[in-house]
Amino acid sequence: MCSAPVVTRFAPSPTGYLHIGGGRTALFNWLYARGRGGKFLLRIEDTDRERSTPGATAAILRGLTWLGLDWDGEVVSQFERRDRHAEVAHQMLTRGTAYKCFSTQEEIATFRAAEEAAGRYPVFLSPWRDADPATHPDAPFAIRMKAPRTGETIIEDQVQGRVVIQNATLDDMIVLRSDGTPVYMLAVVVDDHDMGVTHVIRGDDHLNNAARQQMVYDAMGWQIPIWAHIPLIHGPDGKKLSKRHGATGVEEYQAMGYPAAGMRNYLTRLGWAQGDAEIFTSDEAKKMFDLSGIGRAPARLDFKKLENTCGHHMALADDAALLHELQAYLAAAGRPGLTGDQTTRMTAALPFLKKSAKTFPELIDKAEFLMASRPVVPDAKAAEALDTVSRGILKSLTPQLQNANWTKEALEPILTEAATANGIGFGKLAAPLRAALAGRSVTPSVYDMMLVIGREETVARLQDASH
Repeated sequence: MCSAPVVTRFAPSPTGYLHIGGGRTALFNWLYARGRGGKFLLRIEDTDRERSTPGATAAILRGLTWLGLDWDGEVVSQFERRDRHAEVAHQMLTRGTAYKCFSTQEEIATFRAAEEAAGRYPVFLSPWRDADPATHPDAPFAIRMKAPRTGETIIEDQVQGRVVIQNATLDDMIVLRSDGTPVYMLAVVVDDHDMGVTHVIRGDDHLNNAARQQMVYDAMGWQIPIWAHIPLIHGPDGKKLSKRHGATGVEEYQAMGYPAAGMRNYLTRLGWAQGDAEIFTSDEAKKMFDLSGIGRAPARLDFKKLENTCGHHMALADDAALLHELQAYLAAAGRPGLTGDQTTRMTAALPFLKKSAKTFPELIDKAEFLMASRPVVPDAKAAEALDTVSRGILKSLTPQLQNANWTKEALEPILTEAATANGIGFGKLAAPLRAALAGRSVTPSVYDMMLVIGREETVARLQDASH
Protein backbone atom coordinates (compact mmCIF):
# COMPACT_ATOMS: atom_id res chain seq x y z
CA MET A 1 0.00 0.00 0.00
CA CYS A 2 1.04 3.55 -0.70
CA SER A 3 2.17 5.67 2.23
CA ALA A 4 2.77 8.91 0.29
CA PRO A 5 0.35 11.86 0.62
CA VAL A 6 -2.84 11.09 -1.29
CA VAL A 7 -3.00 12.33 -4.88
CA THR A 8 -6.04 11.53 -7.01
CA ARG A 9 -6.97 12.63 -10.50
CA PHE A 10 -9.91 12.94 -12.84
CA ALA A 11 -8.98 12.37 -16.46
CA PRO A 12 -11.89 12.83 -18.87
CA SER A 13 -11.69 12.71 -22.66
CA PRO A 14 -12.96 15.99 -24.18
CA THR A 15 -15.23 14.43 -26.77
CA GLY A 16 -18.53 15.69 -25.34
CA TYR A 17 -20.26 16.95 -22.23
CA LEU A 18 -19.43 15.84 -18.69
CA HIS A 19 -21.51 12.71 -18.16
CA ILE A 20 -23.22 12.33 -14.79
CA GLY A 21 -21.15 9.17 -14.25
CA GLY A 22 -17.98 11.14 -14.90
CA GLY A 23 -19.19 13.79 -12.47
CA ARG A 24 -19.58 11.14 -9.75
CA THR A 25 -16.11 9.74 -10.52
CA ALA A 26 -14.63 13.23 -10.19
CA LEU A 27 -16.57 13.72 -6.95
CA PHE A 28 -15.27 10.46 -5.44
CA ASN A 29 -11.69 11.45 -6.31
CA TRP A 30 -12.22 14.93 -4.89
CA LEU A 31 -13.76 13.68 -1.66
CA TYR A 32 -11.06 11.07 -1.11
CA ALA A 33 -8.22 13.54 -1.64
CA ARG A 34 -9.76 16.46 0.23
CA GLY A 35 -10.72 14.29 3.19
CA ARG A 36 -7.06 13.28 3.63
CA GLY A 37 -5.38 16.58 3.03
CA GLY A 38 -4.24 15.41 -0.38
CA LYS A 39 -4.36 16.77 -3.92
CA PHE A 40 -7.03 16.42 -6.56
CA LEU A 41 -5.64 16.87 -10.08
CA LEU A 42 -7.33 17.33 -13.43
CA ARG A 43 -6.01 15.94 -16.70
CA ILE A 44 -7.70 16.24 -20.08
CA GLU A 45 -7.00 13.13 -22.15
CA ASP A 46 -7.07 14.84 -25.51
CA THR A 47 -4.86 12.51 -27.55
CA ASP A 48 -7.74 11.71 -29.93
CA ARG A 49 -7.29 14.85 -32.01
CA GLU A 50 -10.21 14.15 -34.34
CA ARG A 51 -12.79 13.87 -31.54
CA SER A 52 -11.31 16.19 -28.89
CA THR A 53 -12.64 19.73 -29.00
CA PRO A 54 -12.02 22.91 -26.98
CA GLY A 55 -15.79 23.23 -26.56
CA ALA A 56 -16.00 19.83 -24.86
CA THR A 57 -13.09 20.74 -22.57
CA ALA A 58 -14.87 23.96 -21.62
CA ALA A 59 -18.10 22.02 -20.93
CA ILE A 60 -16.24 19.61 -18.65
CA LEU A 61 -14.68 22.47 -16.68
CA ARG A 62 -18.08 24.19 -16.36
CA GLY A 63 -19.66 20.98 -15.10
CA LEU A 64 -16.96 20.44 -12.48
CA THR A 65 -17.14 24.07 -11.39
CA TRP A 66 -20.91 23.90 -11.00
CA LEU A 67 -20.57 20.75 -8.89
CA GLY A 68 -18.19 22.70 -6.66
CA LEU A 69 -15.15 20.51 -7.36
CA ASP A 70 -11.95 22.54 -7.27
CA TRP A 71 -8.71 21.04 -8.52
CA ASP A 72 -5.07 21.67 -7.62
CA GLY A 73 -2.63 23.23 -10.05
CA GLU A 74 -3.05 23.71 -13.78
CA VAL A 75 -5.16 21.47 -15.98
CA VAL A 76 -2.83 18.99 -17.70
CA SER A 77 -3.19 18.28 -21.43
CA GLN A 78 -2.21 14.71 -22.24
CA PHE A 79 -1.54 15.58 -25.89
CA GLU A 80 1.03 18.20 -24.94
CA ARG A 81 3.00 15.54 -23.08
CA ARG A 82 3.40 13.24 -26.10
CA ASP A 83 7.19 13.77 -26.26
CA ARG A 84 7.49 12.58 -22.66
CA HIS A 85 5.42 9.51 -23.47
CA ALA A 86 7.68 8.67 -26.42
CA GLU A 87 10.73 9.20 -24.21
CA VAL A 88 9.48 6.56 -21.78
CA ALA A 89 8.84 4.11 -24.62
CA HIS A 90 12.48 4.45 -25.66
CA GLN A 91 13.56 4.06 -22.05
CA MET A 92 11.73 0.72 -22.02
CA LEU A 93 13.79 -0.29 -25.05
CA THR A 94 16.98 0.55 -23.17
CA ARG A 95 15.78 -1.38 -20.11
CA GLY A 96 15.07 -4.43 -22.23
CA THR A 97 11.39 -4.44 -21.28
CA ALA A 98 10.29 -3.49 -24.79
CA TYR A 99 11.44 -4.22 -28.33
CA LYS A 100 11.26 -2.94 -31.88
CA CYS A 101 8.58 -4.69 -33.94
CA PHE A 102 8.72 -4.47 -37.75
CA SER A 103 5.61 -6.60 -38.39
CA THR A 104 3.14 -5.09 -40.83
CA GLN A 105 -0.63 -4.86 -40.29
CA GLU A 106 -1.10 -7.52 -42.94
CA GLU A 107 1.30 -9.91 -41.19
CA ILE A 108 -0.44 -9.36 -37.86
CA ALA A 109 -3.88 -9.96 -39.38
CA THR A 110 -2.69 -13.16 -41.08
CA PHE A 111 -1.20 -14.46 -37.80
CA ARG A 112 -4.39 -13.80 -35.86
CA ALA A 113 -6.58 -15.40 -38.50
CA ALA A 114 -4.44 -18.55 -38.35
CA GLU A 115 -4.70 -18.64 -34.55
CA GLU A 116 -8.47 -18.32 -34.68
CA ALA A 117 -8.68 -21.04 -37.33
CA ALA A 118 -6.69 -23.32 -35.03
CA GLY A 119 -9.08 -22.61 -32.18
CA ARG A 120 -6.53 -20.67 -30.16
CA TYR A 121 -6.89 -17.26 -28.49
CA PRO A 122 -5.64 -14.81 -31.16
CA VAL A 123 -2.81 -13.21 -29.21
CA PHE A 124 -0.19 -11.87 -31.62
CA LEU A 125 3.30 -13.27 -30.96
CA SER A 126 5.75 -11.00 -32.72
CA PRO A 127 8.73 -12.73 -34.37
CA TRP A 128 10.80 -9.65 -33.48
CA ARG A 129 10.56 -10.06 -29.72
CA ASP A 130 13.85 -11.92 -29.36
CA ALA A 131 15.37 -11.11 -32.76
CA ASP A 132 19.01 -10.18 -33.04
CA PRO A 133 19.26 -6.41 -33.58
CA ALA A 134 21.64 -7.18 -36.45
CA THR A 135 18.66 -8.59 -38.35
CA HIS A 136 16.58 -5.43 -37.97
CA PRO A 137 15.64 -3.94 -41.35
CA ASP A 138 15.88 -0.24 -42.18
CA ALA A 139 12.13 0.24 -41.93
CA PRO A 140 9.50 1.85 -39.69
CA PHE A 141 8.90 0.03 -36.41
CA ALA A 142 6.57 0.07 -33.47
CA ILE A 143 7.78 -0.35 -29.91
CA ARG A 144 6.11 -3.24 -28.13
CA MET A 145 6.21 -4.03 -24.45
CA LYS A 146 7.46 -7.48 -23.45
CA ALA A 147 4.45 -8.90 -21.67
CA PRO A 148 4.89 -12.02 -19.54
CA ARG A 149 3.87 -15.10 -21.52
CA THR A 150 3.00 -17.30 -18.55
CA GLY A 151 1.50 -16.90 -15.10
CA GLU A 152 -1.00 -14.34 -13.89
CA THR A 153 -1.31 -10.60 -13.45
CA ILE A 154 -3.10 -9.76 -10.22
CA ILE A 155 -5.04 -6.52 -9.69
CA GLU A 156 -5.59 -5.75 -6.02
CA ASP A 157 -8.62 -3.51 -6.33
CA GLN A 158 -10.14 -1.61 -3.41
CA VAL A 159 -13.65 -2.03 -4.81
CA GLN A 160 -13.61 -5.13 -7.02
CA GLY A 161 -11.33 -7.15 -4.78
CA ARG A 162 -8.63 -9.46 -6.15
CA VAL A 163 -8.83 -9.67 -9.94
CA VAL A 164 -6.74 -12.32 -11.72
CA ILE A 165 -5.81 -11.99 -15.41
CA GLN A 166 -4.15 -14.87 -17.26
CA ASN A 167 -1.05 -13.53 -18.96
CA ALA A 168 -1.62 -15.86 -21.90
CA THR A 169 -4.52 -13.56 -22.90
CA LEU A 170 -2.32 -10.45 -23.03
CA ASP A 171 -0.26 -9.66 -26.10
CA ASP A 172 2.85 -7.52 -26.35
CA MET A 173 1.08 -4.21 -26.33
CA ILE A 174 2.31 -1.48 -28.66
CA VAL A 175 3.43 1.52 -26.60
CA LEU A 176 4.76 3.66 -29.46
CA ARG A 177 3.32 3.44 -32.98
CA SER A 178 5.49 3.34 -36.07
CA ASP A 179 4.65 7.01 -36.74
CA GLY A 180 6.12 7.94 -33.35
CA THR A 181 2.82 8.59 -31.57
CA PRO A 182 2.28 7.03 -28.11
CA VAL A 183 -0.72 4.87 -27.32
CA TYR A 184 -3.30 5.80 -24.71
CA MET A 185 -2.30 2.94 -22.37
CA LEU A 186 1.24 4.23 -22.11
CA ALA A 187 0.26 7.89 -21.85
CA VAL A 188 -2.06 7.25 -18.90
CA VAL A 189 0.61 5.45 -16.90
CA VAL A 190 3.36 7.99 -17.64
CA ASP A 191 1.07 10.89 -16.73
CA ASP A 192 -0.15 9.25 -13.53
CA HIS A 193 3.42 8.47 -12.51
CA ASP A 194 4.77 11.94 -13.33
CA MET A 195 1.83 13.63 -11.58
CA GLY A 196 2.45 11.56 -8.46
CA VAL A 197 -0.97 9.91 -8.52
CA THR A 198 -1.29 7.48 -5.61
CA HIS A 199 -4.89 6.36 -6.10
CA VAL A 200 -6.56 5.67 -9.45
CA ILE A 201 -10.30 5.89 -8.82
CA ARG A 202 -12.25 5.43 -12.04
CA GLY A 203 -15.12 3.54 -13.69
CA ASP A 204 -14.97 -0.26 -13.78
CA ASP A 205 -15.08 -0.10 -17.59
CA HIS A 206 -11.34 0.58 -17.19
CA LEU A 207 -10.71 -2.54 -15.11
CA ASN A 208 -9.42 -4.55 -18.09
CA ASN A 209 -6.98 -1.73 -18.83
CA ALA A 210 -5.43 -2.03 -15.38
CA ALA A 211 -3.62 -5.29 -16.23
CA ARG A 212 -1.87 -3.77 -19.25
CA GLN A 213 -1.14 -0.54 -17.40
CA GLN A 214 0.26 -2.45 -14.45
CA MET A 215 2.73 -4.10 -16.82
CA VAL A 216 3.95 -0.66 -17.88
CA TYR A 217 4.57 0.23 -14.23
CA ASP A 218 6.50 -3.00 -13.81
CA ALA A 219 8.47 -2.45 -17.03
CA MET A 220 9.66 0.95 -15.74
CA GLY A 221 10.17 -0.15 -12.15
CA TRP A 222 7.57 2.36 -10.94
CA GLN A 223 5.30 1.98 -7.93
CA ILE A 224 1.84 0.77 -8.85
CA PRO A 225 -0.96 3.04 -7.57
CA ILE A 226 -3.87 1.86 -5.50
CA TRP A 227 -6.66 0.77 -7.84
CA ALA A 228 -10.34 1.45 -7.20
CA HIS A 229 -12.70 0.68 -10.07
CA ILE A 230 -16.23 1.86 -9.33
CA PRO A 231 -19.39 0.46 -10.94
CA LEU A 232 -21.21 2.49 -13.55
CA ILE A 233 -24.52 4.28 -13.01
CA HIS A 234 -27.62 2.63 -14.40
CA GLY A 235 -31.07 4.04 -15.06
CA PRO A 236 -34.07 3.32 -12.80
CA ASP A 237 -34.76 0.20 -14.90
CA GLY A 238 -31.34 -1.27 -14.15
CA LYS A 239 -30.03 -0.75 -17.69
CA LYS A 240 -27.00 1.34 -18.65
CA LEU A 241 -27.81 5.01 -18.26
CA SER A 242 -28.75 6.66 -21.55
CA LYS A 243 -30.77 9.55 -22.94
CA ARG A 244 -33.95 7.50 -22.73
CA HIS A 245 -33.73 7.74 -18.92
CA GLY A 246 -33.55 11.54 -19.00
CA ALA A 247 -30.64 13.88 -18.50
CA THR A 248 -27.16 12.32 -18.63
CA GLY A 249 -24.96 15.45 -18.67
CA VAL A 250 -23.99 17.34 -15.50
CA GLU A 251 -24.83 20.73 -17.02
CA GLU A 252 -28.31 19.46 -17.86
CA TYR A 253 -28.97 19.02 -14.16
CA GLN A 254 -28.02 22.62 -13.49
CA ALA A 255 -30.37 23.75 -16.26
CA MET A 256 -33.12 21.55 -14.76
CA GLY A 257 -32.75 23.49 -11.53
CA TYR A 258 -31.12 21.09 -9.07
CA PRO A 259 -28.98 22.86 -6.44
CA ALA A 260 -25.30 21.89 -6.59
CA ALA A 261 -25.05 20.99 -2.88
CA GLY A 262 -27.97 18.58 -3.21
CA MET A 263 -26.47 17.10 -6.36
CA ARG A 264 -23.13 16.52 -4.58
CA ASN A 265 -24.88 14.86 -1.66
CA TYR A 266 -26.96 12.63 -3.93
CA LEU A 267 -24.05 11.58 -6.15
CA THR A 268 -21.94 10.80 -3.07
CA ARG A 269 -24.62 8.39 -1.86
CA LEU A 270 -25.09 6.89 -5.33
CA GLY A 271 -23.13 3.67 -4.93
CA TRP A 272 -21.48 4.58 -1.62
CA ALA A 273 -22.73 4.32 1.92
CA GLN A 274 -21.59 4.73 5.49
CA GLY A 275 -24.12 3.59 8.05
CA ASP A 276 -27.46 5.33 7.82
CA ALA A 277 -26.09 8.71 6.74
CA GLU A 278 -28.28 10.15 3.97
CA ILE A 279 -28.15 13.95 4.22
CA PHE A 280 -24.78 15.59 4.82
CA THR A 281 -22.68 18.58 3.85
CA SER A 282 -19.61 18.32 1.66
CA ASP A 283 -17.37 18.89 4.70
CA GLU A 284 -19.07 15.98 6.45
CA ALA A 285 -18.74 13.85 3.30
CA LYS A 286 -15.00 14.53 3.11
CA LYS A 287 -14.59 13.15 6.62
CA MET A 288 -16.77 10.10 6.01
CA PHE A 289 -15.87 9.05 2.49
CA ASP A 290 -13.67 6.01 2.00
CA LEU A 291 -13.19 3.39 -0.68
CA SER A 292 -14.50 0.53 1.44
CA GLY A 293 -17.99 2.05 1.35
CA ILE A 294 -18.29 1.77 -2.44
CA GLY A 295 -20.52 -1.10 -3.55
CA ARG A 296 -19.69 -3.51 -6.37
CA ALA A 297 -23.11 -3.43 -7.99
CA PRO A 298 -24.13 -0.65 -10.41
CA ALA A 299 -26.05 2.16 -8.71
CA ARG A 300 -29.50 3.14 -10.01
CA LEU A 301 -30.42 6.74 -10.64
CA ASP A 302 -33.50 7.67 -8.60
CA PHE A 303 -34.93 11.08 -9.52
CA LYS A 304 -37.37 11.13 -6.60
CA LYS A 305 -34.54 10.57 -4.13
CA LEU A 306 -32.49 13.21 -5.91
CA GLU A 307 -35.30 15.73 -5.50
CA ASN A 308 -35.80 14.90 -1.83
CA THR A 309 -32.07 15.29 -1.16
CA CYS A 310 -32.03 18.61 -3.00
CA GLY A 311 -35.05 19.78 -0.99
CA HIS A 312 -33.16 19.23 2.27
CA HIS A 313 -30.20 21.26 1.00
CA MET A 314 -32.35 24.10 -0.28
CA ALA A 315 -34.04 24.39 3.09
CA LEU A 316 -30.68 24.55 4.86
CA ALA A 317 -28.94 26.83 2.35
CA ASP A 318 -27.64 30.30 3.13
CA ASP A 319 -30.10 32.78 1.60
CA ALA A 320 -27.50 34.90 -0.17
CA ALA A 321 -25.76 31.84 -1.65
CA LEU A 322 -29.12 30.39 -2.72
CA LEU A 323 -30.08 33.64 -4.44
CA HIS A 324 -26.77 33.64 -6.31
CA GLU A 325 -27.29 30.05 -7.44
CA LEU A 326 -30.87 30.86 -8.47
CA GLN A 327 -29.59 33.60 -10.78
CA ALA A 328 -27.04 31.14 -12.22
CA TYR A 329 -29.82 28.60 -12.79
CA LEU A 330 -31.93 31.15 -14.69
CA ALA A 331 -28.96 31.89 -16.95
CA ALA A 332 -28.23 28.18 -17.51
CA ALA A 333 -31.88 27.50 -18.33
CA GLY A 334 -32.06 30.41 -20.74
CA ARG A 335 -34.68 32.18 -18.61
CA PRO A 336 -34.80 35.92 -17.87
CA GLY A 337 -32.88 36.99 -14.79
CA LEU A 338 -34.55 38.68 -11.82
CA THR A 339 -35.15 42.41 -12.03
CA GLY A 340 -34.00 44.69 -9.22
CA ASP A 341 -37.45 44.72 -7.60
CA GLN A 342 -37.82 40.97 -8.00
CA THR A 343 -34.40 40.41 -6.43
CA THR A 344 -35.37 42.55 -3.44
CA ARG A 345 -38.64 40.67 -3.00
CA MET A 346 -36.99 37.28 -3.53
CA THR A 347 -34.44 38.11 -0.84
CA ALA A 348 -37.27 38.77 1.58
CA ALA A 349 -39.22 35.68 0.54
CA LEU A 350 -36.42 33.08 0.49
CA PRO A 351 -36.56 32.29 4.24
CA PHE A 352 -40.04 30.75 3.81
CA LEU A 353 -40.02 29.80 0.12
CA LYS A 354 -36.94 27.59 0.36
CA LYS A 355 -38.47 25.39 3.06
CA SER A 356 -40.85 23.63 0.67
CA ALA A 357 -39.02 23.77 -2.67
CA LYS A 358 -36.91 20.90 -4.02
CA THR A 359 -35.66 22.56 -7.20
CA PHE A 360 -35.24 26.09 -8.51
CA PRO A 361 -38.23 25.78 -10.91
CA GLU A 362 -40.34 24.87 -7.88
CA LEU A 363 -38.94 27.86 -6.02
CA ILE A 364 -39.75 30.16 -8.94
CA ASP A 365 -43.25 28.69 -9.14
CA LYS A 366 -43.87 29.33 -5.44
CA ALA A 367 -42.51 32.83 -5.94
CA GLU A 368 -44.98 33.62 -8.71
CA PHE A 369 -46.70 36.20 -6.50
CA LEU A 370 -43.56 38.33 -6.31
CA MET A 371 -42.68 37.86 -9.97
CA ALA A 372 -46.10 38.93 -11.21
CA SER A 373 -46.85 42.38 -12.50
CA ARG A 374 -50.16 44.24 -12.29
CA PRO A 375 -52.83 43.57 -13.17
CA VAL A 376 -52.55 40.05 -11.74
CA VAL A 377 -54.65 37.72 -13.89
CA PRO A 378 -56.00 34.81 -11.82
CA ASP A 379 -56.03 31.30 -13.23
CA ALA A 380 -59.37 29.50 -13.63
CA LYS A 381 -59.43 27.95 -10.14
CA ALA A 382 -58.37 31.16 -8.39
CA ALA A 383 -60.95 33.17 -10.35
CA GLU A 384 -63.72 31.06 -8.77
CA ALA A 385 -62.91 32.69 -5.41
CA LEU A 386 -63.44 36.19 -6.77
CA ASP A 387 -67.24 36.34 -6.78
CA THR A 388 -69.26 39.48 -6.11
CA VAL A 389 -69.29 38.97 -2.33
CA SER A 390 -65.55 38.34 -2.15
CA ARG A 391 -64.80 41.41 -4.25
CA GLY A 392 -66.87 43.45 -1.83
CA ILE A 393 -64.91 42.15 1.14
CA LEU A 394 -61.60 42.98 -0.57
CA LYS A 395 -62.85 46.46 -1.35
CA SER A 396 -63.80 47.06 2.28
CA LEU A 397 -60.37 45.86 3.42
CA THR A 398 -58.43 48.33 1.34
CA PRO A 399 -58.85 51.46 3.49
CA GLN A 400 -57.89 49.55 6.64
CA LEU A 401 -54.71 48.23 5.08
CA GLN A 402 -53.69 51.65 3.78
CA ASN A 403 -53.23 52.91 7.33
CA ALA A 404 -52.03 49.73 9.07
CA ASN A 405 -48.59 49.04 10.43
CA TRP A 406 -47.01 46.63 7.98
CA THR A 407 -46.23 43.77 10.31
CA LYS A 408 -47.85 40.37 10.71
CA GLU A 409 -48.84 41.30 14.26
CA ALA A 410 -50.73 44.36 13.00
CA LEU A 411 -52.23 42.73 9.90
CA GLU A 412 -53.50 39.58 11.60
CA PRO A 413 -56.32 41.21 13.65
CA ILE A 414 -57.43 43.29 10.64
CA LEU A 415 -57.95 40.23 8.46
CA THR A 416 -59.46 38.18 11.31
CA GLU A 417 -62.00 40.94 12.08
CA ALA A 418 -62.87 41.24 8.39
CA ALA A 419 -63.63 37.52 8.24
CA THR A 420 -65.72 37.65 11.45
CA ALA A 421 -67.65 40.70 10.27
CA ASN A 422 -68.65 38.86 7.11
CA GLY A 423 -69.59 35.67 8.93
CA ILE A 424 -66.87 33.52 7.38
CA GLY A 425 -63.76 31.71 8.60
CA PHE A 426 -60.30 32.96 7.74
CA GLY A 427 -59.93 30.18 5.14
CA LYS A 428 -62.85 31.62 3.19
CA LEU A 429 -61.19 35.05 3.27
CA ALA A 430 -57.77 33.68 2.34
CA ALA A 431 -59.05 32.26 -0.96
CA PRO A 432 -59.91 35.61 -2.63
CA LEU A 433 -56.82 37.18 -1.06
CA ARG A 434 -54.64 34.49 -2.71
CA ALA A 435 -56.40 35.07 -6.02
CA ALA A 436 -55.88 38.83 -5.78
CA LEU A 437 -52.27 38.75 -4.62
CA ALA A 438 -50.93 35.81 -6.63
CA GLY A 439 -53.58 34.82 -9.16
CA ARG A 440 -53.47 31.28 -7.79
CA SER A 441 -55.33 29.13 -5.29
CA VAL A 442 -52.19 27.54 -3.82
CA THR A 443 -49.65 30.04 -2.53
CA PRO A 444 -47.41 30.80 0.41
CA SER A 445 -49.03 32.31 3.51
CA VAL A 446 -51.19 35.38 2.80
CA TYR A 447 -49.24 37.29 5.45
CA ASP A 448 -45.87 36.29 3.96
CA MET A 449 -46.98 37.50 0.53
CA MET A 450 -48.29 40.81 1.86
CA LEU A 451 -45.10 41.49 3.81
CA VAL A 452 -42.88 40.67 0.81
CA ILE A 453 -44.68 42.75 -1.84
CA GLY A 454 -45.33 45.61 0.58
CA ARG A 455 -48.25 47.87 1.45
CA GLU A 456 -48.50 49.80 -1.82
CA GLU A 457 -48.44 46.75 -4.07
CA THR A 458 -50.81 44.78 -1.79
CA VAL A 459 -53.41 47.55 -1.77
CA ALA A 460 -53.08 48.05 -5.53
CA ARG A 461 -53.63 44.33 -6.24
CA LEU A 462 -56.66 44.21 -3.95
CA GLN A 463 -58.11 47.27 -5.68
CA ASP A 464 -57.56 45.65 -9.10
CA ALA A 465 -59.31 42.46 -7.96
CA SER A 466 -62.26 44.23 -6.29
CA HIS A 467 -63.43 45.91 -9.52
